[in-house]
Amino acid sequence: MKKLSVLLLVLALAGVCFATEEDDNPVNDRVKSAATVLEEIQAAPDTGIPDEVMGSAECVAVVPSMLKGGFVFGAQYGRGVASCRTLKGWSDPAFFTVQGGSFGFQIGGQAVDLVMLIMNHKGMENLLNSKFKLGADATVAAGPIGRHAAADTDWKMRAQVLSYSRARGVFAGLELNGAVVKQDRESTRLFYGRMQPFATSLQTVSSPQGAMPFLHDLAKWAKIASK
Repeated sequence: MKKLSVLLLVLALAGVCFATEEDDNPVNDRVKSAATVLEEIQAAPDTGIPDEVMGSAECVAVVPSMLKGGFVFGAQYGRGVASCRTLKGWSDPAFFTVQGGSFGFQIGGQAVDLVMLIMNHKGMENLLNSKFKLGADATVAAGPIGRHAAADTDWKMRAQVLSYSRARGVFAGLELNGAVVKQDRESTRLFYGRMQPFATSLQTVSSPQGAMPFLHDLAKWAKIASK
């Protein structure tokens, strides 16, 4: 009986430690922050991502609080989370970093939220390769904003990736060229407990618990956009 009590106490303490580690996991926090960014942007009545654009995106990538320096050539670094459409729903999250490149405007040193929509199969192939350069390996353009995309826009034809930023409460299309997007191996190991290829995450639908805030919002807004 005493041994059983000790065993139960050990299991209880292990459960508390595990829960604490999970709550303190910075990757889970990043997933929640990405969900919040998407929710706040799409909830804006007239300044969100157009339904036609959101409904056509093959993959959605969000970098909450990307660090940006207002230097002559610009400097950016951020960690984000991405998911792609599959026949079974939105994929498990894939973690990436984005670094370098040049914003189309300089707004001083501050953090901005970055959203990238991968719009076609070619762009998705670049993302699955786990490393590509915007503007070189994949064409990128500032995305249109508003509840609906204007009929005369050519957003379907002009870019594999549409990019947006939100800074100081202002959401707008973003010119972002030269940035390198690659797999965040550290975050992948931390989230999944092992290393796995970028393409595996983006083609698997197991809906891990820590990913649900982001995947839930993606499914929600994709459904709204398709109406």
